[in-house]
Amino acid sequence: SHIEHINHIQLRSHLANRKHHYRSQLIRNAMTHQTPAIIALEEGWNEIRTNAIDRLEDILEDGLSGSGGTVLDSKGYIKVYTTCFDMCNQKEPNNHSSDLYDRHGEAINFYLAQTVLPALREKASQGGSILLSELQLRWSNHQIMNKWMTKFFSFLDRFYVKRQNRPTLSEAAMTHFKDSIYEEIKRDISTAIISLIEQEREGNMIDNTLIKTSIEFYNNISMGNLEPYTTDLEIPLLDTTREYYAKKREEWLLMDSTPEYLIKVEQALTEEENRVRDYLNPASEDKLLHVVEDEILDRVKTDLLHKEGSGCWVLLANDKSEDLQRMFRLFSRLENGLQPMASIVEKFICGMGNEIVQQRQSRLDSGEKDKNDDPVFVKAFLELHDKYFAVIKTDFTGHHAFQKAFKEAFVTFVNKNTGNYTNAEFMCTYCDRLLKSPKMSEVEVEDSLEKIVQLFSYLTEKDMFADIYRHQLARRILNDRSASNDAEKVMITKLKIKCGTQFTSKMEGMLNDLAIGADSRKEFVEQMKKHNSKIVFGVQVLTTGYWPTYSSPSITVPDEMTKCIDIFKTFHDQRHQQRKLSWVLSLGSASCDLSQTILFTLALSIEGVQSVGRDDENMFKHLQEEEEDLYDYLTAVPGCGGIDFDTIIPAFLILEDRRVHWLGNEMVPSQTILNIVCDLAGRHSSEEPRFSFDSVAVMKQCVKMSNAQAAANLIGGHSGLILKCAHILSFESHFTMKKGRE
Repeated sequence: SHIEHINHIQLRSHLANRKHHYRSQLIRNAMTHQTPAIIALEEGWNEIRTNAIDRLEDILEDGLSGSGGTVLDSKGYIKVYTTCFDMCNQKEPNNHSSDLYDRHGEAINFYLAQTVLPALREKASQGGSILLSELQLRWSNHQIMNKWMTKFFSFLDRFYVKRQNRPTLSEAAMTHFKDSIYEEIKRDISTAIISLIEQEREGNMIDNTLIKTSIEFYNNISMGNLEPYTTDLEIPLLDTTREYYAKKREEWLLMDSTPEYLIKVEQALTEEENRVRDYLNPASEDKLLHVVEDEILDRVKTDLLHKEGSGCWVLLANDKSEDLQRMFRLFSRLENGLQPMASIVEKFICGMGNEIVQQRQSRLDSGEKDKNDDPVFVKAFLELHDKYFAVIKTDFTGHHAFQKAFKEAFVTFVNKNTGNYTNAEFMCTYCDRLLKSPKMSEVEVEDSLEKIVQLFSYLTEKDMFADIYRHQLARRILNDRSASNDAEKVMITKLKIKCGTQFTSKMEGMLNDLAIGADSRKEFVEQMKKHNSKIVFGVQVLTTGYWPTYSSPSITVPDEMTKCIDIFKTFHDQRHQQRKLSWVLSLGSASCDLSQTILFTLALSIEGVQSVGRDDENMFKHLQEEEEDLYDYLTAVPGCGGIDFDTIIPAFLILEDRRVHWLGNEMVPSQTILNIVCDLAGRHSSEEPRFSFDSVAVMKQCVKMSNAQAAANLIGGHSGLILKCAHILSFESHFTMKKGRE
């Protein structure tokens, strides 16, 4: 560069002097009537050929190292340029600009045909890398030659080329190389490059830089046009790539499982991407990857998905998260590649859900009692939902096709009912359990409610769910069984988000009734104090449109309670004259302190009186005596107080199993006593219970009478444990009433 800079400065100075000398010479010639010396074409060309072009060719063949990095020194360069300058500035017919332009091209073509092309043809038979190395050398030399030839004849570029609108000397030189060299050996070049790429695919080391410069040659030779690269290299490369991976596909499919096959596919795609990044033209990436994907993935996607022992179904069954993620990534590259996979996921999840349904049916077929409370069944659905919702989110990135498959699978089996109850009833009862449970924290309750609402969203019988839920909600809040009002509101809000305001409007109205009536209840309590009533009387006012419809059987209430009802009616009418009260006494409850009488005895008395009628005084007296005997018999160990439930339940089950009536009295059968006791203990017999059971009240009574052990067994015992024990005692051990008491 330093030498070229010096030559450029010297040339400019020489040109200035030359122009001055030329003008002076013209003036002298005009004055003396002399004609300047004419340089003939052959004379001038031989001088340029000998002093510049031949020397340039010799240096290119011998290497630039011995020339000091330059072809001509400044004096020699100026001499050649001056000759060209003079030949182009002579008047016609001695102006040789056009001839020099043509001979510039002829000289380059001669060198390419006589020296470069034979050398390349010789190397073509010696291997791909040898040919490409020779091509790189010859292309580099051509660029050097082009640069110096352009300098020698630069006067042509400055004037002749512009005036005649012909290609520049550099463009003409590129065209000569393309026509004389590239067109002759382009197939050999492409074959050499593809051969090296195939060697790399087989794991051999190759010279990536050599391939990169060889591929850049396509772009340079066409001066930015991709047509030679696309036509002469890319198309043959894609064809050989398809053939290569078609063979690999058959090998891998025969030898490998689906996960192993997909690992190789992913590796192959990564290698091809790196290949484009390292030396291929970026425009080839999509085409190349499409060929690979089509050959080793799209053509065998069905075989891979359903391959025995390792297909998509097996991966799901064995929780192969990493393999599923890889399968998803690869199949997402294919057009319509995910839909077959999503269909398998849907069928698999549907099968898992149907298995849960079938397990419940099998339990019923084996003799298990059918009831509307089956937390095990609902929890199985919830666990299945949690597990595969995480799979959809994590392994399949929440893709809409898999979300749809997940939803359709759950809709299918969540709406399959078993036994006499619907899945909507099971879900409602499960919610009822959650909302009555005092053992769970608010966070745990809300998390569980969120899951059950997700399960609810798949129900087609949403209206049935709403109706059952509203009835259960009414029982919870009227009997003060709800563990948290906040949790009730959270659940209703979640349902509202899923189904809209109209779906939950009545439920919200029920909660509003309780909230709005709080102040009114306080005022009534103060009003009752003025009447010195012997009982604590409370009333809850409900709005008819919000609450479920209840039957109102004819009930005869004590006189004291009738007075309380009249007091409240007066109190209410004074504040709400336009409203009409309709009493639903069946929703009420009553409790009695055990220090005055026993709840069990009271219930039994009511049952006995309703059976025989109050007009038969002798029978009524007999029943009272019988009740006293019963109470004495079932009283716990002296000093403990209260009723021993551990004795009551198995004792009366034994009676019922043997169809024995208490003391032989036809009016008070053992089934009736069993109803009362089981109701108190929170358990239902084969008949519909007649008395509501308040576990909180019973526990308070047990603890108050110092019967803490009974309270613990009553509330904390395993579901159905005492009843099962009684059954075993009765039928297998012939356990008697006396032994039960002992």
